[in-house]
Amino acid sequence: MTKVIEKTKPFATILLPAILLLSGWGIFPVEAAEAAEEIPESWEEIEAPPLPEFEIPEPKRIELGNGLVIFLQEDHELPLIRGIVSIRGGSRDEPAAKTGLVSIYGQAWRTGGTESKTGDELDRFLESRAAEVESSGDRDSTSLSWDSLAEDFGEVFPVVVDLLENPAFREEKIDLAKEQVRTGIARRNDDPRGIAAREARQLVYGELSPYARVPEYDTVAAVGREDLLEWHEGTVHPNNMVIGVTGDFDPAQMEKTLREAFGDWPRGPEVEVPEIPVKMADPGIYLVKKEDVTQSNIRFVHPGIVRSNPDYWAVRVMNEIFGGGFAARLFSHIRSDRGLAYSVGGGVGSAYDHPGMFSISMGTKSGSTLESIQALYGEIDKLQEGPITEEEMSLAQESLLNSFVFNFDSREEILREKMALEFYGYPLDFVDRFPEEIRNVTRDEVQRVAREYIDPEKIAVLVVGKPSEFDGELSELGEVEELDITIPEPSAGEEEAVTANDAGRELMALAVEGMGGQSAVDGVQALRIQGSVDAQTPQGPMTLEIVSLERFPDSVRQTMTMPMGEMTMVATPEEAFMVTPMGTRPLPGSQKEELLKELRKEPLLIAQRWDEEEYPVADAGAEEVDGTEARILDVEVDGKRIRWFLDPESGRILQTEAKTTDRTGAVVTQRTVYSDYREVDGLMRPFHVVIYQDDEESSTVTISEVQVNPEIPEGTFVKPE
Repeated sequence: MTKVIEKTKPFATILLPAILLLSGWGIFPVEAAEAAEEIPESWEEIEAPPLPEFEIPEPKRIELGNGLVIFLQEDHELPLIRGIVSIRGGSRDEPAAKTGLVSIYGQAWRTGGTESKTGDELDRFLESRAAEVESSGDRDSTSLSWDSLAEDFGEVFPVVVDLLENPAFREEKIDLAKEQVRTGIARRNDDPRGIAAREARQLVYGELSPYARVPEYDTVAAVGREDLLEWHEGTVHPNNMVIGVTGDFDPAQMEKTLREAFGDWPRGPEVEVPEIPVKMADPGIYLVKKEDVTQSNIRFVHPGIVRSNPDYWAVRVMNEIFGGGFAARLFSHIRSDRGLAYSVGGGVGSAYDHPGMFSISMGTKSGSTLESIQALYGEIDKLQEGPITEEEMSLAQESLLNSFVFNFDSREEILREKMALEFYGYPLDFVDRFPEEIRNVTRDEVQRVAREYIDPEKIAVLVVGKPSEFDGELSELGEVEELDITIPEPSAGEEEAVTANDAGRELMALAVEGMGGQSAVDGVQALRIQGSVDAQTPQGPMTLEIVSLERFPDSVRQTMTMPMGEMTMVATPEEAFMVTPMGTRPLPGSQKEELLKELRKEPLLIAQRWDEEEYPVADAGAEEVDGTEARILDVEVDGKRIRWFLDPESGRILQTEAKTTDRTGAVVTQRTVYSDYREVDGLMRPFHVVIYQDDEESSTVTISEVQVNPEIPEGTFVKPE
């Protein structure tokens, strides 16, 4: 039986009789029935009403005689009081030789406590009141903020004042802050997006620019407590601060409290905005090779504008059309239409008191790198050639205006926006003008700023990726400059090169005999070592079961069984990956290099190659080790000296000693003590190893089995599909 289905009637024709019936009962007014006759057939026919005017609640501005500016914003929705003290002066003002000072200051200020209370005592005091007081450092400012219940304000606010007046910067908290910064240095090349962002800034502003430079081990080591105290004394002055308070308070009483706390403070020296020239790199192609990635991070960059530029509003509209969201050209054409990008967007950036960056960022698979770069150039050409359509203009303006209100969906956000304008010397109505300024932008203005502030002839193209998987040679697009992102070693770890001598060669021959003789040593192609490691970690003591497979001279596979599961790390010149219960992923470059570096320091591998130039050896005298007058043999590996302490009779290595860096990048002396030697297939191998860092035991390795030249299944060092 065939069922006939009638064409669905328009929604309005179905709804209208019901509305008319209900209106007769008085349930639905007749006016609504009349309006229903006008219900459009399609959403495209709907005319959106103009947005209502949005009035921003203005905080009260108070300026004290000493130059301190205060903003008060009442908000009685919740019984809370929040405040922030913004202080002019940031990392761009710190000495280049002490880059990282403001970051350390921002961490150690609050955690270091005051002269009367340690940071730990403050922690307990605040936690018992569900309150917070935090400090931080930024590019052009430092800040101190608090958050408390309104009823506890009288107890919490004095902590803020005490930190401003009497910071202690205790040494142990400075050390902790420096350790955190060093950890960031050690890991900064792990994330390709982080590399792209850092190198892009250096291309735009210059490698040594305060807007682009980064902390190094030596600059962090140079920062001391006196530097933090000097910084504090030089910046924390009332005429250099803006304070904002929002929450459930009486404005008159709050003003009185703040005047009493800060009114008598004397003025201090002004922190001036520094004149920092922009030293843009030459236009061209810049490459950062990163072998442990499967996609390319691409950046197109050159200088942007200052927010006070009269064209700022037109630039905002242009950015929205070009790269501002899902409907923007970059996203629509490159990601949606062509499927080239995981993510893409950007535009002409602006900063309050210095030029921002024009930046387009894009992530694409390695095999579409060149195609993506050409596609980005193509979109820039289309933008500059025009035309900007009415539909694009309307959509961009409406999008900006519709989202405008969400920048001020709390009174705290309004307060912070007004504080920023005051901080940088902008008119306080700058943000209030946003809706009118955006509406007044014309298509001609957008076209003009696209041509004026995006210059294809000045663009530096940065690519972070794996060139061997690109869809062609980058040189097809122009001259390529490879960037070196090697993290400089701490200068304290640098030592004089080992000068080879004949006595050193004699000692190395003794050490080789202690390992089983040159023939046994040379016959080793791989080692499989199984055992357990008792290690001291930041989370406390931990025992790991470990199996290490070393294929000489340049491949290592380590499998560790931990409480949370099994993890395998593999590093070869071609591969670097880890396998965890969560799956397989690339091994960060820093960990790959660490694994291969440890393999190159393996005494057995050195013994196979000691007569080559890369391993100069020298006799360095004698020293007592556990009652034995040990002979000292210096070996240079990767430009670093390793000191072997040899039993003069057997030639066995009693211990080794070398300068290295710990997981945070701090320079330490690592001493490795070997014992319990056993013969394995003609080799003498230690089965007990204790590692010390600066004379503090860090781990103990107990070896249960050693295999010489084990069978290695095919694919052992190959990343699984």
